[in-house]
Amino acid sequence: MTESKTMIVIGAGHNGLVCATYLAKAGHKVKIFEARSTAGGGVSRHQFATDYYVAGLAHVLHPLNPKIVKELDLVGAGLKKGEAINTISLGHDGRHMTLGMDHVEATGLSVEDAAAYKAFKKEFRSYAKALEPMTMNKPPRLKDMDGKDKLTLAQLGLKLRFGLGAASMREFLRVGGINIYDVLNEIIDDPQLKGAIAADAVLGHHMGPRTPTTVLTYLNRLRGEIYGPQSLPTAGEGNLTMALINAATKAGVEIMTDAKVEKIIIKDAKATGVQLNSGQEYLADMVISNADAKKTFLGFVGSQELDAMFAKRIDTTRTNGTVAKLHFALKKLPNFKGLTEIELKQRLLIAPDMRYLEHAFNHAKYGEYSENPLLEITVPSLADPSLAPKGHHVMSVSAGFAPYNLKAGWDKSSSVFCHKILSLIENYAPGISAQVVASEILTPQDIEQQFNVTGGHWHHGELTIDQSFMMRPIHGAAQYDTPIDGLFLCGAAAHPGGGITGIPGHNAAKRILAMKGGN
Repeated sequence: MTESKTMIVIGAGHNGLVCATYLAKAGHKVKIFEARSTAGGGVSRHQFATDYYVAGLAHVLHPLNPKIVKELDLVGAGLKKGEAINTISLGHDGRHMTLGMDHVEATGLSVEDAAAYKAFKKEFRSYAKALEPMTMNKPPRLKDMDGKDKLTLAQLGLKLRFGLGAASMREFLRVGGINIYDVLNEIIDDPQLKGAIAADAVLGHHMGPRTPTTVLTYLNRLRGEIYGPQSLPTAGEGNLTMALINAATKAGVEIMTDAKVEKIIIKDAKATGVQLNSGQEYLADMVISNADAKKTFLGFVGSQELDAMFAKRIDTTRTNGTVAKLHFALKKLPNFKGLTEIELKQRLLIAPDMRYLEHAFNHAKYGEYSENPLLEITVPSLADPSLAPKGHHVMSVSAGFAPYNLKAGWDKSSSVFCHKILSLIENYAPGISAQVVASEILTPQDIEQQFNVTGGHWHHGELTIDQSFMMRPIHGAAQYDTPIDGLFLCGAAAHPGGGITGIPGHNAAKRILAMKGGN
């Protein structure tokens, strides 16, 4: 290995921790500055009422990429595998539908639709797997490619042609850029089944099922299934955050919390350190930002240090969130009609059909919250009893669509929207309103303020085709290095985007080590 360097990582979210650990294991001196009082970002323990907690913004998790788990020895650092869960689409008439990785069950579901679902999941999971060479590497440039770019494209080509086969490859190329609405209508008849699938394509994005490229966003969500089934996040022993912190600390990473970065110090067009809001400065050989691209370039760096066209392109990326997160403290376990306690440990959806989802999205187009929103509901205290007092529970809800720029203003509307969500859930869980001890709503504006994410977007920006791969966050900053020498990106704003994957952090570290002479 070459000479050890001093490196600063901004933000102790999971990608920042992954990146920092790789760099420290390679022999570099790494320090992380985290603005919040706890590390972990969106998967950190979050108290929303006295004695009631949730695992931050995280709602459901898929396993991290096995390569990252093995190379960072996260199991040795305390990571425990979560209990596998299915998705249950709630029916207002009591017809609930259970969707697993490869099977679906519901009263009255046709044999043809059950078989179509199984075939669909197998086919689309193969698409996600075929994209792995692109996912786990820096996105290749299409001009002035280096050896690594050519190798990635060659691996991708082999996966698509020989991994999928000619027929599947042609189908992937046909559907990859279109909408999930048309794809599902071609192969499935049951409206509730189509609604449940389409929910995964649009939740977290400013998109309805008819929006182009929602097949791509569905594949992004489906990617996690390559590594295993989803589970509920925990905030107690064995959770992801503590394992990442333990691994980072063991590797020699210094984590500083309550240390908010004010700006990145630029000298002679090179990043040389950071200045905290306290005024204290820390110098380093390079700076790696886990913050979103707008915060990094327009906030920490400043447009005066950037090419005007580059700054404009960053400013016009679409980063406004459209999902609100709600937390409810409950006196007892909620009683959802037709569901057992075991079924309450699953991921619950209110997404009756694709028309419902499209109508929900229509409101967001005009700066309004949905009158009948898409809801994703979990009861995480069933997986981690430490989240609530004995006998009590917490319920976590992701609600779309709730646009960042609400026409009526969130100050006046957040409590009304919260009540609307609870009233909707009441239809499926009668009496739940009377069980609520305390509640919290995090609008996209609240997420922006509390989790330091510009626009409050889960993924640090839309995952449309023009903001993905070699265009993420924009052309000119898509391979983790940036126009500022010594400044890198390692968060969800970079390829391959959001989700609790650790892949941007992994890819950024590998890029830095390759460029700067690490091993």
